Amino acid sequence: MDYLISILMTGIGATVVMDLWSMLRKHLLGVPLPNYGMVGRWVGHMPHGRFVHESIARAEAVPGERIIGWITHYLTGIGFAALLIGLFGMEWAERPSLLPALAVGISTVLAPFLLMQPGMGAGIAASRTPNPKAARIQSLITHAVFGLGLYLAGWAAQLLY
Repeated sequence: MDYLISILMTGIGATVVMDLWSMLRKHLLGVPLPNYGMVGRWVGHMPHGRFVHESIARAEAVPGERIIGWITHYLTGIGFAALLIGLFGMEWAERPSLLPALAVGISTVLAPFLLMQPGMGAGIAASRTPNPKAARIQSLITHAVFGLGLYLAGWAAQLLY
């Protein structure tokens, strides 16, 4: 049970840190908040065999897509926390260190670059967006913040549990 609780607390906490970063980024830089409804739309089409879209915004809406997207967002964060603790063991969960958390956090940018963005019509690493370089930089920063969140949430989980 310690393993599962550590994963849940770390994943949820890191995802909250990432969401707080998105709100701060919107306030300071005017970058729009992520639209997790589009993620929900993408995921909502998967049971019907549709994994790739020309443009997810033009795809047919899916009932409950916003909640599906938010649940997917948090389950993904939990999954990445499981990866971190799976790779570095409960020793990391008992004594979190920054470098493994940052390494996992930054490497998680491969998921949107190679799966989500192409599947939603943005191309590999946002290559089909109006400003791919800016999108890539924002993704890398956000996933580095997620890595910092893994570390901070790991410490919080370790102290609380």
